[in-house]
Amino acid sequence: MVAGLIVLCGPTATGKTRLALTLAARLNTIILSADSRQVYRELNIGTAKPTATELAAIPHRLIDICDPTETLTLADYQSRAQAILAQRQDIPLLVGGTGLYIKAITQGLKIPRVPPQPELRAQLQTLGQGHCYPMLQQVDPTASAKIHPNDRTRTIRALEVFYVTGRPMSAQQGECPPPYPVLYLGLDGDLLKTRIAERVEAMIGAGLVAEVQGLGDRHGFDLPLLKTLGYGEICQYLQGAISLEAARELIIRNTAQFAKRQRTWFRANPHIHWFEMEAEDLVAQVWETVEGWRSPHHRSQSVSDRS
Repeated sequence: MVAGLIVLCGPTATGKTRLALTLAARLNTIILSADSRQVYRELNIGTAKPTATELAAIPHRLIDICDPTETLTLADYQSRAQAILAQRQDIPLLVGGTGLYIKAITQGLKIPRVPPQPELRAQLQTLGQGHCYPMLQQVDPTASAKIHPNDRTRTIRALEVFYVTGRPMSAQQGECPPPYPVLYLGLDGDLLKTRIAERVEAMIGAGLVAEVQGLGDRHGFDLPLLKTLGYGEICQYLQGAISLEAARELIIRNTAQFAKRQRTWFRANPHIHWFEMEAEDLVAQVWETVEGWRSPHHRSQSVSDRS
């Protein structure tokens, strides 16, 4: 089992990949991706996936592990990550902006092992949210109290779990934190929107339009992943609905809104040590925190903090 785990998180475009490569090299360890789209092959530019050079420099895991036509559930991701961590004896880095992926590992979320049920989901979607949410209130009031009445995705998932297992989803959830210590590092900064605009410009220059076109040609433009951030806007351009400039502006705006939601999620975690992404001595600051955490006193304290 691992000696500990370092989490590097924060909103998109804050420079997590670059910092992770430096830390992993110093620690002589691997990087586990905590990105819900980098797990899919063929989605490279639009997901800001590490380059071939970066992937060759440091061993990466949980990147390119399934095809775009497959569905990787949170439970699938958790089991794969836990299997990797169980075989390590060093201090890996868990890096990304998908908060639920990180929480699944660091808090040991108990996730109902119920794969997607396409036919059942289709039936529930046909009924509409106006019928599904009251149904959920009847069969699982605990879950419904945590789900917004307009959240169709989570409502259907909760009903799906109930009808497949015969038990409320809330009764199957919980947490079982891992026994190893966890250090949380976060990146953020005031210039994030500028970084986002620069990244989007770079993505388009690197061939994002061609990537989206290729995915559509191979798998059909109704591929669910082509409705996600960066891909959906380019699909609108390819279909002639908007100009490329309009698509670019939409991606920037939507990415900034997404980053805001990520910030809200991560700021709720009091254990994260936050760093200014533009700091000239960023690496030195972070490394000092890592070294302090690795000392016996701080390591034992980090375990008690999570208990």
